[in-house]
Amino acid sequence: MFEKIYSPVQKIDLHPLSNLYVKRDDLIDPYISGNKWRKLKYILQKAKAEQKNHLVTFGGAYSNHLVATAAAAARSGLQATAFVRGEEVKNEMLLICSLYGMNLIFVDRESYKNKVDLYKQYFDSDDSTYFIDEGGASVEAVQGCSEIILELTETYDHIFVAAGTGTTAAGLLKGIQDAGLNTKLHVVPVLKGGSFIADEIARYTEISNHLILHTDYHFGGYAKTTPALLAFIKKFTKETGVLIDPVYTAKMFYAILDLHQQNQIRPTDKILAIHTGGLLGLLGMKDKFYFP
Repeated sequence: MFEKIYSPVQKIDLHPLSNLYVKRDDLIDPYISGNKWRKLKYILQKAKAEQKNHLVTFGGAYSNHLVATAAAAARSGLQATAFVRGEEVKNEMLLICSLYGMNLIFVDRESYKNKVDLYKQYFDSDDSTYFIDEGGASVEAVQGCSEIILELTETYDHIFVAAGTGTTAAGLLKGIQDAGLNTKLHVVPVLKGGSFIADEIARYTEISNHLILHTDYHFGGYAKTTPALLAFIKKFTKETGVLIDPVYTAKMFYAILDLHQQNQIRPTDKILAIHTGGLLGLLGMKDKFYFP
Protein backbone atom coordinates (compact mmCIF):
# COMPACT_ATOMS: atom_id res chain seq x y z
CA MET A 1 0.00 0.00 0.00
CA PHE A 2 3.01 2.31 0.26
CA GLU A 3 4.40 1.86 -3.25
CA LYS A 4 2.80 4.91 -4.87
CA ILE A 5 3.07 8.50 -3.70
CA TYR A 6 1.65 11.80 -4.90
CA SER A 7 3.45 14.75 -3.34
CA PRO A 8 4.09 17.56 -5.83
CA VAL A 9 6.08 20.71 -5.22
CA GLN A 10 3.85 23.74 -5.77
CA LYS A 11 4.91 27.37 -6.06
CA ILE A 12 2.60 29.66 -4.11
CA ASP A 13 2.11 33.40 -4.19
CA LEU A 14 2.38 34.81 -0.69
CA HIS A 15 3.23 38.49 -0.52
CA PRO A 16 5.97 39.62 -0.04
CA LEU A 17 7.65 36.26 -0.77
CA SER A 18 8.25 35.63 -4.46
CA ASN A 19 10.21 32.38 -4.28
CA LEU A 20 8.18 30.16 -1.93
CA TYR A 21 7.47 26.52 -2.77
CA VAL A 22 5.50 23.90 -0.84
CA LYS A 23 6.10 20.15 -0.81
CA ARG A 24 2.47 19.00 -0.71
CA ASP A 25 2.72 15.89 1.46
CA ASP A 26 -0.82 16.73 2.60
CA LEU A 27 -1.99 15.38 -0.78
CA ILE A 28 -0.51 11.89 -0.28
CA ASP A 29 -3.60 10.46 1.41
CA PRO A 30 -6.61 11.92 3.26
CA TYR A 31 -6.12 9.72 6.35
CA ILE A 32 -2.54 8.45 6.22
CA SER A 33 -1.58 12.06 5.80
CA GLY A 34 1.73 13.73 5.04
CA ASN A 35 4.64 12.74 7.26
CA LYS A 36 2.47 10.03 8.87
CA TRP A 37 2.56 8.12 5.56
CA ARG A 38 6.32 8.44 5.44
CA LYS A 39 6.80 7.43 9.07
CA LEU A 40 4.60 4.35 8.81
CA LYS A 41 5.99 3.10 5.50
CA TYR A 42 9.01 1.25 6.90
CA ILE A 43 7.43 0.60 10.29
CA LEU A 44 4.77 -1.55 8.62
CA GLN A 45 7.38 -3.26 6.46
CA LYS A 46 9.32 -4.21 9.58
CA ALA A 47 6.20 -5.36 11.43
CA LYS A 48 5.25 -7.65 8.55
CA ALA A 49 8.83 -8.94 8.21
CA GLU A 50 8.68 -9.90 11.89
CA GLN A 51 5.29 -11.55 11.26
CA LYS A 52 3.43 -9.20 13.59
CA ASN A 53 -0.24 -8.66 12.86
CA HIS A 54 -1.28 -6.26 15.64
CA LEU A 55 -0.04 -2.66 15.81
CA VAL A 56 -0.06 -0.99 19.24
CA THR A 57 0.50 2.74 19.48
CA PHE A 58 -0.15 5.91 21.49
CA GLY A 59 -1.63 9.38 21.09
CA GLY A 60 -4.00 12.09 22.23
CA ALA A 61 -7.71 12.25 21.49
CA TYR A 62 -7.13 14.37 18.37
CA SER A 63 -4.03 12.56 17.16
CA ASN A 64 -3.47 12.41 13.40
CA HIS A 65 -1.03 9.59 14.10
CA LEU A 66 -3.81 7.43 15.54
CA VAL A 67 -6.01 7.98 12.48
CA ALA A 68 -3.11 7.21 10.15
CA THR A 69 -2.17 4.04 12.02
CA ALA A 70 -5.79 2.85 12.10
CA ALA A 71 -6.16 3.42 8.35
CA ALA A 72 -2.81 1.82 7.51
CA ALA A 73 -3.59 -1.22 9.65
CA ALA A 74 -7.01 -1.73 8.07
CA ARG A 75 -5.62 -1.45 4.55
CA SER A 76 -2.84 -3.91 5.41
CA GLY A 77 -5.08 -6.49 7.04
CA LEU A 78 -3.65 -5.84 10.52
CA GLN A 79 -5.24 -5.25 13.91
CA ALA A 80 -4.61 -1.97 15.73
CA THR A 81 -4.87 -0.78 19.32
CA ALA A 82 -4.21 2.71 20.65
CA PHE A 83 -3.63 3.95 24.17
CA VAL A 84 -5.39 7.32 24.22
CA ARG A 85 -4.13 9.93 26.67
CA GLY A 86 -6.71 11.34 29.10
CA GLU A 87 -10.31 10.76 30.04
CA GLU A 88 -12.66 8.87 27.72
CA VAL A 89 -14.13 11.15 25.07
CA LYS A 90 -15.93 10.89 21.75
CA ASN A 91 -14.88 13.00 18.79
CA GLU A 92 -14.54 12.93 15.00
CA MET A 93 -10.95 11.65 15.01
CA LEU A 94 -11.66 8.74 17.34
CA LEU A 95 -14.78 7.92 15.34
CA ILE A 96 -12.61 7.47 12.24
CA CYS A 97 -10.20 5.31 14.24
CA SER A 98 -13.06 3.13 15.44
CA LEU A 99 -14.52 2.79 11.95
CA TYR A 100 -11.15 1.50 10.78
CA GLY A 101 -11.38 -1.10 13.55
CA MET A 102 -8.88 0.34 16.01
CA ASN A 103 -9.36 -0.67 19.64
CA LEU A 104 -9.11 2.38 21.94
CA ILE A 105 -7.85 2.16 25.52
CA PHE A 106 -8.14 5.40 27.49
CA VAL A 107 -5.52 5.89 30.19
CA ASP A 108 -4.87 8.64 32.71
CA ARG A 109 -2.12 11.13 31.92
CA GLU A 110 0.23 9.87 34.61
CA SER A 111 0.09 6.26 33.42
CA TYR A 112 0.47 7.42 29.83
CA LYS A 113 3.92 8.87 30.57
CA ASN A 114 5.46 5.38 30.67
CA LYS A 115 4.42 3.89 27.37
CA VAL A 116 6.66 0.85 27.57
CA ASP A 117 5.12 -0.15 30.91
CA LEU A 118 1.63 0.28 29.48
CA TYR A 119 2.50 -1.88 26.52
CA LYS A 120 3.95 -4.59 28.74
CA GLN A 121 0.99 -4.47 31.11
CA TYR A 122 -1.46 -5.28 28.32
CA PHE A 123 0.57 -7.10 25.68
CA ASP A 124 3.77 -8.49 27.20
CA SER A 125 2.71 -12.07 26.55
CA ASP A 126 1.29 -11.39 23.07
CA ASP A 127 3.95 -12.11 20.44
CA SER A 128 1.68 -10.92 17.63
CA THR A 129 1.88 -7.25 18.68
CA TYR A 130 4.24 -4.56 17.39
CA PHE A 131 5.06 -1.47 19.51
CA ILE A 132 4.87 1.90 17.70
CA ASP A 133 5.90 4.92 19.76
CA GLU A 134 3.83 8.10 19.90
CA GLY A 135 3.95 9.87 16.55
CA GLY A 136 5.74 6.88 15.05
CA ALA A 137 9.15 8.03 16.34
CA SER A 138 11.73 5.44 15.22
CA VAL A 139 14.70 4.77 12.97
CA GLU A 140 12.25 3.49 10.35
CA ALA A 141 10.27 6.74 10.47
CA VAL A 142 13.44 8.80 10.01
CA GLN A 143 14.34 6.67 6.99
CA GLY A 144 10.93 7.32 5.46
CA CYS A 145 11.10 11.07 6.05
CA SER A 146 14.61 11.32 4.62
CA GLU A 147 13.19 10.29 1.25
CA ILE A 148 11.56 13.71 0.91
CA ILE A 149 14.98 15.05 -0.09
CA LEU A 150 15.45 12.31 -2.70
CA GLU A 151 12.17 13.32 -4.37
CA LEU A 152 13.25 16.94 -4.94
CA THR A 153 14.25 17.82 -8.49
CA GLU A 154 15.57 21.28 -7.58
CA THR A 155 17.76 22.66 -4.81
CA TYR A 156 16.64 25.22 -2.25
CA ASP A 157 18.42 27.72 -0.02
CA HIS A 158 16.07 26.95 2.87
CA ILE A 159 13.77 24.07 3.83
CA PHE A 160 11.23 24.67 6.60
CA VAL A 161 9.36 22.08 8.67
CA ALA A 162 7.23 22.19 11.81
CA ALA A 163 8.25 19.78 14.59
CA GLY A 164 6.53 17.97 17.43
CA THR A 165 8.84 15.05 18.16
CA GLY A 166 11.66 15.92 15.77
CA THR A 167 11.41 12.68 13.77
CA THR A 168 10.53 14.33 10.45
CA ALA A 169 13.20 16.98 11.01
CA ALA A 170 15.77 14.27 11.69
CA GLY A 171 14.88 12.57 8.41
CA LEU A 172 15.17 15.81 6.49
CA LEU A 173 18.52 16.65 8.07
CA LYS A 174 19.84 13.18 7.30
CA GLY A 175 18.61 13.49 3.72
CA ILE A 176 20.31 16.87 3.29
CA GLN A 177 23.56 15.51 4.73
CA ASP A 178 23.50 12.33 2.65
CA ALA A 179 22.89 14.35 -0.53
CA GLY A 180 25.74 16.75 0.27
CA LEU A 181 23.51 19.83 -0.01
CA ASN A 182 24.22 23.30 1.35
CA THR A 183 20.54 23.81 2.17
CA LYS A 184 19.65 25.19 5.59
CA LEU A 185 17.00 23.23 7.47
CA HIS A 186 14.77 25.48 9.57
CA VAL A 187 12.85 23.57 12.24
CA VAL A 188 9.90 25.26 13.95
CA PRO A 189 9.00 23.44 17.20
CA VAL A 190 5.30 23.75 18.01
CA LEU A 191 5.76 23.22 21.76
CA LYS A 192 7.10 25.50 24.46
CA GLY A 193 10.76 24.93 25.26
CA GLY A 194 11.33 23.45 21.84
CA SER A 195 15.11 23.41 22.11
CA PHE A 196 14.84 19.73 23.17
CA ILE A 197 14.06 18.97 19.53
CA ALA A 198 17.79 19.18 18.79
CA ASP A 199 18.42 16.36 21.25
CA GLU A 200 15.71 14.27 19.62
CA ILE A 201 17.21 14.86 16.17
CA ALA A 202 20.65 13.90 17.51
CA ARG A 203 19.27 10.45 18.41
CA TYR A 204 19.04 9.67 14.70
CA THR A 205 21.64 11.75 12.88
CA GLU A 206 24.59 14.04 13.52
CA ILE A 207 23.77 17.67 14.25
CA SER A 208 25.39 19.90 11.64
CA ASN A 209 25.41 23.57 10.71
CA HIS A 210 22.58 22.87 8.28
CA LEU A 211 20.17 22.90 11.23
CA ILE A 212 18.52 26.07 12.56
CA LEU A 213 15.90 25.93 15.33
CA HIS A 214 13.26 28.65 15.74
CA THR A 215 11.71 28.19 19.18
CA ASP A 216 9.62 31.37 19.42
CA TYR A 217 6.68 30.36 17.23
CA HIS A 218 4.78 27.97 19.53
CA PHE A 219 1.94 30.50 20.21
CA GLY A 220 1.59 29.31 23.79
CA GLY A 221 2.47 25.65 23.41
CA TYR A 222 1.34 22.46 21.73
CA ALA A 223 -2.13 22.82 20.17
CA LYS A 224 -2.32 26.36 21.55
CA THR A 225 -3.39 29.27 19.39
CA THR A 226 -3.82 33.03 19.52
CA PRO A 227 -6.22 35.34 17.64
CA ALA A 228 -3.27 36.41 15.49
CA LEU A 229 -2.53 32.82 14.43
CA LEU A 230 -6.19 32.07 13.69
CA ALA A 231 -6.45 35.23 11.58
CA PHE A 232 -3.27 34.22 9.77
CA ILE A 233 -4.72 30.80 8.91
CA LYS A 234 -7.86 32.33 7.40
CA LYS A 235 -5.88 34.89 5.39
CA PHE A 236 -3.26 32.37 4.21
CA THR A 237 -5.83 29.79 3.12
CA LYS A 238 -7.93 32.36 1.28
CA GLU A 239 -4.95 33.90 -0.54
CA THR A 240 -3.11 30.68 -1.47
CA GLY A 241 -5.83 28.04 -1.68
CA VAL A 242 -3.68 25.81 0.54
CA LEU A 243 -5.33 24.61 3.74
CA ILE A 244 -3.12 24.65 6.84
CA ASP A 245 -3.70 23.55 10.43
CA PRO A 246 -3.25 25.49 13.69
CA VAL A 247 -1.10 22.86 15.41
CA TYR A 248 1.78 22.53 12.95
CA THR A 249 1.80 24.06 9.49
CA ALA A 250 0.30 27.45 10.36
CA LYS A 251 3.08 28.08 12.87
CA MET A 252 5.67 27.14 10.26
CA PHE A 253 4.31 29.48 7.59
CA TYR A 254 3.94 32.28 10.12
CA ALA A 255 7.60 31.80 11.03
CA ILE A 256 8.68 31.96 7.38
CA LEU A 257 6.98 35.32 6.86
CA ASP A 258 8.22 36.74 10.15
CA LEU A 259 11.82 35.68 9.49
CA HIS A 260 11.62 37.31 6.07
CA GLN A 261 10.40 40.53 7.65
CA GLN A 262 13.36 40.37 10.03
CA ASN A 263 15.67 40.07 7.00
CA GLN A 264 16.88 36.66 8.14
CA ILE A 265 15.76 35.39 4.75
CA ARG A 266 16.72 37.34 1.65
CA PRO A 267 14.02 38.17 -0.92
CA THR A 268 15.90 36.20 -3.59
CA ASP A 269 16.31 33.05 -1.46
CA LYS A 270 14.52 29.93 -2.67
CA ILE A 271 12.38 28.45 0.11
CA LEU A 272 10.69 25.05 0.37
CA ALA A 273 8.08 24.50 3.08
CA ILE A 274 7.17 20.90 3.93
CA HIS A 275 3.40 20.59 4.31
CA THR A 276 3.21 17.67 6.73
CA GLY A 277 -0.56 17.24 6.42
CA GLY A 278 -2.47 16.62 9.63
CA LEU A 279 -5.40 18.72 8.48
CA LEU A 280 -7.89 16.64 10.44
CA GLY A 281 -6.47 18.42 13.47
CA LEU A 282 -8.68 21.33 12.47
CA LEU A 283 -11.63 19.34 13.81
CA GLY A 284 -10.31 19.71 17.34
CA MET A 285 -10.34 23.50 17.03
CA LYS A 286 -13.38 24.09 14.88
CA ASP A 287 -15.09 26.26 17.52
CA LYS A 288 -12.17 28.71 17.48
CA PHE A 289 -12.93 29.58 13.86
CA TYR A 290 -16.59 30.42 14.38
CA PHE A 291 -17.24 34.12 14.70
CA PRO A 292 -20.63 35.84 15.18
